[in-house]
Amino acid sequence: MIELAPSILSADFARLGEQVRAACEGGANVIHVDIMDGHFVPNLTIGPPVVKSLRKVTDLPLDCHLMIENPDEFIPAFAEAGADWISVHQEACRHLNRTLHLIKSQDCMAGVVINPATPVEALAEVLDVVEYVLVMSVNPGFGGQKFIPSTLHKMRQLAEIRSQRGLTYRIEVDGGVGLDTVGDVVRAGAEILVAGNAVFGHGDPKKNTVELLRAATEAAALKV
Repeated sequence: MIELAPSILSADFARLGEQVRAACEGGANVIHVDIMDGHFVPNLTIGPPVVKSLRKVTDLPLDCHLMIENPDEFIPAFAEAGADWISVHQEACRHLNRTLHLIKSQDCMAGVVINPATPVEALAEVLDVVEYVLVMSVNPGFGGQKFIPSTLHKMRQLAEIRSQRGLTYRIEVDGGVGLDTVGDVVRAGAEILVAGNAVFGHGDPKKNTVELLRAATEAAALKV
């Protein structure tokens, strides 16, 4: 099943509740929340209070993507604020297995993220622990970046490994997902599509969500 996860990084924060509700009406399945600390990535975004506020305006799962150093220190706070899914970067975790089990201990789904330069092989020992793997298709830090085509082979690799090892993780993609790239990522194996600029960057978030989901679903149907 293809799911669309609008990223609030590109939303108008003065109208955040309204824009999130519009995306939900358009068929969004998950709300993606980019957490950046200004250290692991060159940008500073939001913390648990915004997640807590979001929890009041939507019943959809909140997918908190932690682009931060020392994520173990903050995972309990995000879980308490209302996160349903929490993902951490392979590159930021000294003890990745421990961090993923910490997420699970907070009754959240655990995800692992890899940057464009990190090979899928780096995840070999945790693929049986996670519920989802997030492939960054841009270098993390800012919205509105151009999709990096060379990341498509990672989605294919992850789909292949999942099949070979009989695992159940889902494949998520984040960065540059729009009407021009959504077909490629779905055909490569992505099932959870994070889209910020394509949903909130211009026009009506509801209409943009509907169009993006339609394009993704059509690509998935052709793949079968």
